[in-house]
Amino acid sequence: MLNNPQFYVEQLNKQIERVKEQYKSFRFYDLGSYALNRLTPRTSFELVENIAYGLKSRQRLDLYRAKKTLAHRPLIVFVHGGAWQHGDKKDYVFIGESLARAGYDVAVINYHLAPQSIFPVYIDDIAQALNYLNQHQQRLNISTQHIILMGHSSGAFNVMSVVYHPQQQAIHCRDQIKAIVGFAGPYHFDYKGDPLAQDAFDQSVPYQEVMPFYFVETNSIKHYLFLAENDQIVKKSNTFDMHQKLLQAGNHSHVAVIAKTGHVTIIATLSSLFSQYFKTKRTLLNLLKETHPA
Repeated sequence: MLNNPQFYVEQLNKQIERVKEQYKSFRFYDLGSYALNRLTPRTSFELVENIAYGLKSRQRLDLYRAKKTLAHRPLIVFVHGGAWQHGDKKDYVFIGESLARAGYDVAVINYHLAPQSIFPVYIDDIAQALNYLNQHQQRLNISTQHIILMGHSSGAFNVMSVVYHPQQQAIHCRDQIKAIVGFAGPYHFDYKGDPLAQDAFDQSVPYQEVMPFYFVETNSIKHYLFLAENDQIVKKSNTFDMHQKLLQAGNHSHVAVIAKTGHVTIIATLSSLFSQYFKTKRTLLNLLKETHPA
């Protein structure tokens, strides 16, 4: 057995499959988002569900219109995580409520998932959603003059890649993107053989031709990178590498480390139910004040 390489290959493959199954069971909504959303108050927003921004079934978004709006009505476009393989907008009512309570309109979008779809389909979906929101802003009673892109985990990669991409995305409201907010985002890693990401990318394409880290260009966008202190899924180097790359390009970048949070729980701390116990939401709102007039 010790001299049987095939045995070790089989054991490695089994271990990879176990990791993949563990991560699937690690989905946020399996850890309480259903209960969290049930307890979330519904008084701070008007909800329009399942708006079609494209013809395919996953090209849908939910719009949370704030009853109390800030000046110029900033629009947050939130993209969920899930290793590019799972997740759904319906699991993030608590995000829409919490940010609408603070005066922001919020669009929570669905997009195509792996393994049926691979990069850059997710990015194309987000660009299409942005163009739809921009084109139909009057009918939707929103404004796209002040857009904040926000994502968690793979969603953070997606929103960063919409702007920093090997092929420039045709986004008609690009100049209206004022900020990018990433929670626990993987911006600079090798996905080849990675059990959590290998199905989301073409394994024949080097990661240097995909990662947003390699396509940073100078602009006036403000970047806020939130890092979970106890993240065991995404290496912290992703955040710090991206931070340094942005600064080298002359761009704005700010890293916020959230104590006592992990890869999944960091996003839960934005909930109105938990925000008083963590600094996540107040840090976010204070930073976003930099992006729009009082």
